Amino acid sequence: MSFNLSQELEKRYGKPHLSYSSIKQAMDDMAIFDAYMRKEITFKSDALDFGTMYDMLLFEREKALETYFILGHDYVMERCPESVHKAKSPKATDAYKATKAAIEQELEAQGRKLCSADDWKMANDMIDRLHTCGLYRDYLTGDYQKPVMKEIDGVLIKGFIDCRAQDFIVDSKSTRSVTGFRYDVRSLSYDIQAYLYTQAEGCNSFYWVAQEKTFPYTPALVKCSEETLFNGEMKFKSAIHKISQWLSKEVDLREDFLSYEV
Repeated sequence: MSFNLSQELEKRYGKPHLSYSSIKQAMDDMAIFDAYMRKEITFKSDALDFGTMYDMLLFEREKALETYFILGHDYVMERCPESVHKAKSPKATDAYKATKAAIEQELEAQGRKLCSADDWKMANDMIDRLHTCGLYRDYLTGDYQKPVMKEIDGVLIKGFIDCRAQDFIVDSKSTRSVTGFRYDVRSLSYDIQAYLYTQAEGCNSFYWVAQEKTFPYTPALVKCSEETLFNGEMKFKSAIHKISQWLSKEVDLREDFLSYEV
């Protein structure tokens, strides 16, 4: 019987598809890929949290307003006992910390996410810059957060496209440096993402709108070249081969290691 990747994924992980994120993990370490697919590990960071909030504000503003809550000092103080108001350093008191934690639990139960006032202002200022320079009008108008579920080279891929315009695809990225973003494309495997989405949509025109997270929030329109799409394709096929080889036999992950020459 021939090997079927989707069936093997379904058998082992309960889902027949892969995503850009899972493919990227497989390129680094199959132990990480396995834990990620089993949902034993998740990747969290302040940068990822900000990127999620920024994208939601950019593409689904009403949803962002319903999802995020700016938890300021004054709001916490309104819920604190009188002893905290009399304290020399209210934030340092156990009662303040307990009140803040209780508020956070209440918001989490309501499906709300906390956001600092500084991050919220920065994200809005960044988006204002995109409107001012015309990038939003010209390259970020279309079908937002379009779901993708497509078989590519015999592999079922699931994901979301930030913006599907009529003749091209756009992905939004916040970055430390728009001039250095060209290196991020390869080091963070954004080229795989470009390949997957252009194949899924039958469209070879792909752009990134990259924007710095420091004032004055310089934006850049970065076109994905044919060479970069080809690199993404080669990475994708290499990762799929690695995943297929690993799933086709039982391997002790403790015996798996990298080997290279420098």
